[in-house]
Amino acid sequence: MVELQSLNRRSFIRKMSALGAFFAFDYHVNKLEASARREIQITILHTNDVHSRIEPFPMDGSKVQGLGGVARRSTLIQQIRQEEKNVMLFDAGDMFQGTPYFNLFEGKVELELMSKLRYDAGTFGNHEFDNGINGILKHFDSAHFPFITSNYDFSDTALAGKTKEYITFVKDGIKIGLFGLGVNVEGLVDPNNYLGMRYLDPLEVTTRLTDKLKNELKCDLIICLSHLGYAYQDDTISDLKLATSTKDIDLIIGGHTHTFLDRPTEVKNLDGKITLVNQAGFGGANLGRIDFIFNPATKSKRTVFNNYTISSEMDRQIVA
Repeated sequence: MVELQSLNRRSFIRKMSALGAFFAFDYHVNKLEASARREIQITILHTNDVHSRIEPFPMDGSKVQGLGGVARRSTLIQQIRQEEKNVMLFDAGDMFQGTPYFNLFEGKVELELMSKLRYDAGTFGNHEFDNGINGILKHFDSAHFPFITSNYDFSDTALAGKTKEYITFVKDGIKIGLFGLGVNVEGLVDPNNYLGMRYLDPLEVTTRLTDKLKNELKCDLIICLSHLGYAYQDDTISDLKLATSTKDIDLIIGGHTHTFLDRPTEVKNLDGKITLVNQAGFGGANLGRIDFIFNPATKSKRTVFNNYTISSEMDRQIVA
């Protein structure tokens, strides 16, 4: 009888141990699944080649007639910021030149409005030099955001120390590295307007900075603001060529060629991984959007795309 009770007790203990192990395993699985669901989204909004277009394009029969306008863009950006937690806003150059606003106010209006829209950073296009380096400086304090000019060396100019080679941000634990590349302004800009500036090779600069951002600064996401241009028929460096010739860039936000893209172009880089290249046309007619969604549990990320057309139809959608 005692022997039977002892056997039952041992059987009971074994069953309870097994049951405890099951619950421990089940708790562990559920915890992993819960962690997997705690994704972090980084929303990247961007413009390029706005060219002092403050108001919508006139109704003149062009393909961009009636599109754009800073007020509409502001309303859309505010709505996205209300919906999403981690929103960043960038510009890929040529903010200046194209309407009387620049001729009259020499860039002050553009920079003040971009500051009110809370841009996080921008880079220079060739038209930023239209009034020379002193022209850039004249209203530089109106920009309450940094300019990233990685391959423009301003050391021997009045702009020395006023732009950044790269910058990093941290959003919800995700570290984002940003650098900027400008087009070779030789032949595009009066030499007197960029006197003293040295143009650095974009590929060499990119190789050095992506290594620093990825391996030394441990960035989870690397973005290039580029005013190189989307693509060319010859060997001129472009966004597509940059993407195939480098590694570790997650997104190239492009400009200069006024390219309208319905969705980002996926390019295989030197490592065989995908670099996204996006551009939002010109004149603020479009607003680019890329969402990077990180899963901390699996260390993976995925992307969602949505380039907006800024039109009168959007006025009704936003109100609704």
